[in-house]
Amino acid sequence: MEDTPSLLFKIKPLSDRLPSVKRPEGHVHFRTKMMWVIVILVLYFVMTNVYLYGLDQSESLDLFAQYRTIMAGASGSLLQLGIGPIVTASIIMQLFVGAKIIKLDLSKREDKACYQSVLKLLVIVMIVFEAIPQVFGYLVPSDGAVDLLGSAGAKLLLIVQLFAGSYIIFMMDEVVSKWGIGSGISLFIAAGVAQALFTGALNWNPVDISSAVGLDNPPAGTIPRALYYIFNLSPEEMASGGYESLFLGSPNPMIALVGTLAIFLVVAYLESTRIELPLSHGNARGARGRYPIKLMYASNIPVILMSALLAIVSMTALLLYSNETLSSIPLIGGNSAIGYFEPNSTTAAGGLAWYLSAPQGLTDWLMPILDPTTYGNGHNAIQNLAHCAIYFTVMVMGSILFAKFWVETTNLGPEAVANQIQRSGMQIPGFRRDPRVLKRVLERYIPTITIMSGAMVGALAAFADMVGTTGNASGTGVLLCVGIIIHFYEAIGREQMMEMNPVMRGFFGSE
Repeated sequence: MEDTPSLLFKIKPLSDRLPSVKRPEGHVHFRTKMMWVIVILVLYFVMTNVYLYGLDQSESLDLFAQYRTIMAGASGSLLQLGIGPIVTASIIMQLFVGAKIIKLDLSKREDKACYQSVLKLLVIVMIVFEAIPQVFGYLVPSDGAVDLLGSAGAKLLLIVQLFAGSYIIFMMDEVVSKWGIGSGISLFIAAGVAQALFTGALNWNPVDISSAVGLDNPPAGTIPRALYYIFNLSPEEMASGGYESLFLGSPNPMIALVGTLAIFLVVAYLESTRIELPLSHGNARGARGRYPIKLMYASNIPVILMSALLAIVSMTALLLYSNETLSSIPLIGGNSAIGYFEPNSTTAAGGLAWYLSAPQGLTDWLMPILDPTTYGNGHNAIQNLAHCAIYFTVMVMGSILFAKFWVETTNLGPEAVANQIQRSGMQIPGFRRDPRVLKRVLERYIPTITIMSGAMVGALAAFADMVGTTGNASGTGVLLCVGIIIHFYEAIGREQMMEMNPVMRGFFGSE
């Protein structure tokens, strides 16, 4: 039963030699933590604007273009892979530990150190695993790099740059986690989504930057375009097509901005909704507390996992359809029923992959039904309705399944929570101090709330995709951004409380 842990402990000396960020020896002041958060955030935005040397961007394809915001990266930059390798490695380790495939007790210092050390090695493996297929498949070296280094040398140069960028962002995540506030990964996701939202809402550059601003080439941002139409179109021109272009026209229609704001408000409300179970200390009279069970109990994890699964489906379908080797496989290779893709596009235009892809706003499904002549997408009304129905159902049902799985494998289920409350010396007033009794009480709430939270985050993400989001941030991206901002605000509040009252540091586990 102990073979797996012993194997990881044998790997630990190797992974300990990898570069890492040293943990602070004492308390880090709040100002210092905020300084590190700001410095890392600025460095992140700098890296998203440092493009890969020797890459022909005009000929390259971004496999994860529609999931770019939640991957916290930038196409063609050092952060081409974004946080993908880090998240993938973290999910693998957490699932293996939660499912007891890897027997580590993360409450023990030695086991937790082994977990963190081996995770670094797995991140490197995932960087290589994700970088090589992209370079040899869809990232094309420039002619100058090929002439200078040869084809193999140019591709190796791209791999080295992708590796360096991905490992640097991993180190930046460690800096935020150890010297800053919250999680670096969460910070990068929120920064990427916020950038897309602000750009989509406020970009005053024209849609076609190679041409001057005009009625046929208005500003790309929602608000600048609205102001441009108001000051340059007559009421008759607005009524004859201006309002339709403003509210539904791509990119960044007004309806997408309204939908994004609505999702922000709904998620903020749901994040603050919770059930609080009263607790009392068994040995200290008068000592009372509450155990909060949030309505968003599984957080945004289910929709992240669901989006990752659909991204894999889309990528697999693209490879089977367009890759020279894979497209020659009998039955599944080049099969348009699995997925059909237009040239130089990574978004499915038909087939099963299209039905499982996220709609890109109302102009992608509703307007082709109402006005197929102007907004036609090659599919009839029934197919467009089926696309939305299938995507919505898959997102909701998949998020429910992932929510149940995540809760059970991360010690958030009724039995695990009952044991945690029991170990803390607390109990529910009026009930016998027994973990089995606590488990039965928690089973009235946690399983139901788990299903509800999974269904809600899946439905909200799918609804946001169907209505459209400003800056094409995606429904999942908007959900993540709101949740991360709320949690970051709460973390700042805790840090300020610990700064004012040092006794609270031990309570929150800071020291």
